[in-house]
Amino acid sequence: MRIDDFKLIDEDVKKRKIPYAVKKVVYSILDMKGEKIVVLKLKGICEFTDFMVICSGGSSRQNKAISDGIKRMLKKELNVKAFSVEGQMSSDWILLDYIDFVVHIFSHENRKKFSLEKLWMDARRYDFYIA
Repeated sequence: MRIDDFKLIDEDVKKRKIPYAVKKVVYSILDMKGEKIVVLKLKGICEFTDFMVICSGGSSRQNKAISDGIKRMLKKELNVKAFSVEGQMSSDWILLDYIDFVVHIFSHENRKKFSLEKLWMDARRYDFYIA
């Protein structure tokens, strides 16, 4: 990602009305070179969480690194631990559940296959990537 692209995304993240912890997750994903970051606001339309963060990684190793980076950053900076973590063994789809928000880290194939963005089409959507 070029520095100009990062600046555009940074400005967009700052102006959005999403929780600070979710913004920190977006920045962590960007730091680890995660791709096509989408935040869905599910408050009022979903009972199990308020926000969902979805991104893709280029390999299972990168997905694991993104997941580890998010967990480390949230624990260190906000003293928050994941309630549940799923999928780290295969790393094709990792789910981090922080109750108020959930993070999905997909391989490109699984992201297309499960298409969570289409499943939650009623949600307010924030895209944090340059197409």
